[in-house]
Amino acid sequence: MLEIKLSQLMSIRNLDGIIVNSNDDRMLQIAEKMGCETVKRDEYYASNEVSMSEVYKNMAENFDGDIVVYTNVTNPLLKSYTIERAIETYLLQSEDYDSLNSAHLIKEFLFKDGHALNYNLEKQPRSQDLPDIYALNFAINIIEKDKMIECKNVVGKRPYIWGIDEIEATDIDNPIDFEFAEYVYRNYDEYNKK
Repeated sequence: MLEIKLSQLMSIRNLDGIIVNSNDDRMLQIAEKMGCETVKRDEYYASNEVSMSEVYKNMAENFDGDIVVYTNVTNPLLKSYTIERAIETYLLQSEDYDSLNSAHLIKEFLFKDGHALNYNLEKQPRSQDLPDIYALNFAINIIEKDKMIECKNVVGKRPYIWGIDEIEATDIDNPIDFEFAEYVYRNYDEYNKK
């Protein structure tokens, strides 16, 4: 998956460089072999005890550049075209927003603590009439390095929510996610192009 993602990123015309930040020596060797810069992540920042806020801050502190385009290997169905458009949009919107963050639309009946969050139980709408609620998926995030350090996040204080479809938003967290992503990648031309 790392080789696929790095090959894809190497084809993106608006990137000045690619840095792989990992505690895994094998991943760093793959990245170096492909011509990417690497940062060896301290084991603390790869542990289950650390918050992602600390990880993001540490990553930004170990980044030599002005703007971070952060993308995960675990989002293998994100299209190159979407990455390029996200970068172009961020550069055009950067005065109004301090980050661009991918998200996908959720049209589901949400509950918390036994209460409906996004609809009235007494007047249940059709699912397509539910309010537009977006879930961050972290497939692509763009933010200035200094803002990432300040916020300890890839999401700024004035984020531009960049809508992508659920297929591109696929995040591999378990074997079923992997099987789905592999099936789509192998069987649909629009997702297996770099």
